[in-house]
Amino acid sequence: MSGPFVNCENGQDALGYHLRAHPETEKIREPDKTGQERRNLSEQANSTHAEPSSARRIGRRDLLQGAAALLGTTLASPRGARAQAIATPPAAIPSAPASGPSVIASDETAIVETASGKVRGIIREGIFTFKGIPYGDTTTASGRFMPPRAPQPWTGVRSSMHYGPVCPQAPRGTWGEDEESFLFDYEDGYVGEDCLRINVWTPGIRGAGKRPVMVWLHGGGFVSGSCQEHRAYDGERLSRRGDVVVVSLNHRLGPLGFLNLESFSDKYAASAQIGMLDIVAALQWVRTNIGNFGGDAGNVTIFGQSGGGGKVGALMAMPVAQGLFHRAIVQSGSFLRALVPERSEILTRAVFDELDLSPSQVDQLQSVPLPTLIAAGNAALLKTHPPTPLAWNRVADILGWGPVVDGNLLPHHPFDPAAPAISAQVPMLIGTTLNEFTTSLNHPEREEMTEAEAGKQLYDMYGVDPKSILEVFRASHPGAKTFDLFSLAMTAQVRQGAVIQAGMKAAQGTAAYLYWFQWKTPVLDGRPRSIHCIDLPFCFDNTDRSENLTGGGPAPRTLAAQVSEAWIQFARNGNPNHGGLPHWPAFSAAACPTMIFDNTCTVQNDPDKAERQVIQRT
Repeated sequence: MSGPFVNCENGQDALGYHLRAHPETEKIREPDKTGQERRNLSEQANSTHAEPSSARRIGRRDLLQGAAALLGTTLASPRGARAQAIATPPAAIPSAPASGPSVIASDETAIVETASGKVRGIIREGIFTFKGIPYGDTTTASGRFMPPRAPQPWTGVRSSMHYGPVCPQAPRGTWGEDEESFLFDYEDGYVGEDCLRINVWTPGIRGAGKRPVMVWLHGGGFVSGSCQEHRAYDGERLSRRGDVVVVSLNHRLGPLGFLNLESFSDKYAASAQIGMLDIVAALQWVRTNIGNFGGDAGNVTIFGQSGGGGKVGALMAMPVAQGLFHRAIVQSGSFLRALVPERSEILTRAVFDELDLSPSQVDQLQSVPLPTLIAAGNAALLKTHPPTPLAWNRVADILGWGPVVDGNLLPHHPFDPAAPAISAQVPMLIGTTLNEFTTSLNHPEREEMTEAEAGKQLYDMYGVDPKSILEVFRASHPGAKTFDLFSLAMTAQVRQGAVIQAGMKAAQGTAAYLYWFQWKTPVLDGRPRSIHCIDLPFCFDNTDRSENLTGGGPAPRTLAAQVSEAWIQFARNGNPNHGGLPHWPAFSAAACPTMIFDNTCTVQNDPDKAERQVIQRT
């Protein structure tokens, strides 16, 4: 993908298992079970229990591609109230067994009963891993555009050691971008309509405890991505660190998940919400089965980044999802509004035109060859959603595919004009990254951007005097180069969405915690900055697994311990505070307290008030 935006979600990442030993980490690890103890427990297929713990013009097409990705130089330190220094480091994860195999894959171990039949996974350094378990039936033929059906039961023991199919989707637009492909190290897996699959990582099985459950919803907007596309998504380290059960899943996307056929046939009344109904079905699977994987169905946290954060917000407004989760985390995905029916129908009719079908032939869509359907959906999207700058307050309209406000399954916009009352009791953790989509990745010449070039593009975005915008950002960041100011100004709208969402949640009398991830990668001379998706290796405690993005080593590893522990504590009790961070107050509109995640973590009150005010006039 060209342009300032990064498509870090289109694609599939079939994760491997290699983890390097890091001497710096070993020095701070706590003692773990001995190898013999682990082997004894593994042989019993029972619980193992870890300790908790000159600049080129940025084109309009660039901006549209960046928007599709959603659903894909150090500045001056933030200002405001003086922040408290970190008091003590968070708990370290236990070390690997001293002896014995790291991976146990056997016909006799890691076997769990589900409602559809038995599954067999593996045990890796004490963590039970199960992948590709069906939570729904295949969606081919008569299942296409229909709500998910229960999986077909099986006899015997189903091998569940590798990820299942990824939802069919258009080719990722970044295959030709060398720097981005290096950073994110995507692996595309394989596609198929039998894609309703779920993965589980757990420290113990069969009544081995009632652990918090963390259900990950991948990014890529509502059109692309998968549960394994990023190396960071592997849940093993997070499960071990926090003594939690980590779950991820695939679901239908793009035209397969959100083609609005309601006006053509009552048979397809739910078609515009199919992708979200898949996620609801996965959460129902968790409620039914997770106890056998050592999890507590009464303590489920949904968390997602970018488009995954938008899915979290949509679930909070869907009556059919209520009671299936108890806490929510939104990372760079505060989509306040969903699609309106009129706009989704325009896209649907464009798909029919591409396929040369009339509305009366709607049933033929279930037999259209899959590549033809995906190509038609992609072509229709480009025709009905021409390139335009990404305006965050209408991101759903720009992206095209997504859930529709239908008055039934999604009665109203998720967070407009207020937070959904049906999930008022659900606390939230919400945040963004410092630079999100506006970096010089793939285009180092943008580092030399002039003020005139920046001003022209800021005017295109905000429609107000760009000089006043640059003046405010320069006052806050003296000495910063023009491209840095431009990046911060373009990203302020994303941060503003998170602040608004946190304020709406706090207005319900339920805790919301706001963060701002500002750590910048040293890779590629630091040009990616604090890019969209940079937080993923940190919340999953996978910075070494994602070393192309983070650089690896002790500095990101230390911050990952602090961030992942905050996510774990929030999943455990709805409060992210722990001993490795300064005190993190719940959000209030008056103070706007914000946790700044960086090499030194601080809490500041409304650190970017002036910047957000100057762009708020749009």
